Amino acid sequence: MDEQWRHGPPGFRRWVAGAGRGRLPWVSTFLVLLFTQIGSGFAAHGQEGARAPLDGFGRALIVLAAVPLLLRYRHPVAVVFGTSAVTLVYVGAGYPYGPVFLSVAVACFAAVVAGHRHAAWGALGMLWAGHLLISHWLYVWLPPTHDDAAPWEQELLVVAWAVAVLALAELMRARREQWARERAEREQAARRRADEERLRIARELHDVLAHSIAVINVQAGVGLALLDTDPEQARTALTTIKSASKEALGEVRQVLDTLRAPGDAPRAPAPGLDRLPELVEQAAAAGLTVDVTHEGRRVALPPGADLAAFRIVQEALTNVVRHSGSRHARVRVRYDGGTLELTVDDDGPATRAEAGGSGNGLAGMRERAVALGGTIEAGTRPDGGFRVRAVLPQRPQEKTT
Repeated sequence: MDEQWRHGPPGFRRWVAGAGRGRLPWVSTFLVLLFTQIGSGFAAHGQEGARAPLDGFGRALIVLAAVPLLLRYRHPVAVVFGTSAVTLVYVGAGYPYGPVFLSVAVACFAAVVAGHRHAAWGALGMLWAGHLLISHWLYVWLPPTHDDAAPWEQELLVVAWAVAVLALAELMRARREQWARERAEREQAARRRADEERLRIARELHDVLAHSIAVINVQAGVGLALLDTDPEQARTALTTIKSASKEALGEVRQVLDTLRAPGDAPRAPAPGLDRLPELVEQAAAAGLTVDVTHEGRRVALPPGADLAAFRIVQEALTNVVRHSGSRHARVRVRYDGGTLELTVDDDGPATRAEAGGSGNGLAGMRERAVALGGTIEAGTRPDGGFRVRAVLPQRPQEKTT
């Protein structure tokens, strides 16, 4: 069965249940057969004298028209033409008009919805042309005897019936395609959200680990250099390494908490600018003196903006530790109207030494800023130092002093 059958609602999928898994539509086919047999009996009684009596051969033709419907999902083209041909034989034998055409309607419906609309149109056209030929020219040689030509108004009813069947089938086909598009869009949106979430987690882990490992790397170098000559200073370096690694593990756990079941509350609040003193202490442990200044009236930032601001400053200071020969940096936090401006300066020069890392720090800062509708600039200063300047929209929630 066509893969897109799975995109319909559950009730519709049950209607075509098992078409691709080996099961046949026994129930619906039996109901069609039962209805056509009983209905044709009533039709024969109502058309007695005008059409041939419904005998055993006529009953057999009704069965032959309905039984192929068992295969209408697997072989829709063969079924629609076979059912139409048997029905045409039934009409040519002079048997009464009636529910026998239901088998053709079901076969056409299945063919159109499966995407074989031309086959359905061709089968209905064949049936109509054959009926036209029988009822207006061949009726003289066909039963019942002494029959007259059918009125032309009857052909209009046949055409209307055929158009109604095709219209209903086309409507269902269009609905099925709409269900398929909607499901594909939902799946694409889910994949996009998953990709964005993976990118967010990767960015968070990069920022957390890059900063902490930079501090650990510097302190490990100090400890190794002073291990024999100044054991006390080496002990201090190892203490700093322990503290930085513990902090890193805590933040990594916090980031990975987002992978827990949806709806679970986070175990710790996301970091924000209120934790700038911790960054200053960690930078000091790595041998970098950081001066922080605030300008303007402070506002409470939304969690996303607060986290982005913290990570930008963290990554900028990490880059100073890794790549700059300066042991002094300046951080300026400026609240200006509806924006937050962050500036991190160092006096340089660049060390030109291999400092490790992925090289994605500046790209990560830029992604954070752009995601919030902000901008970021990073580059050397005219005096030889390096500057990172980020401008983020505040969208304040609650003003504070």
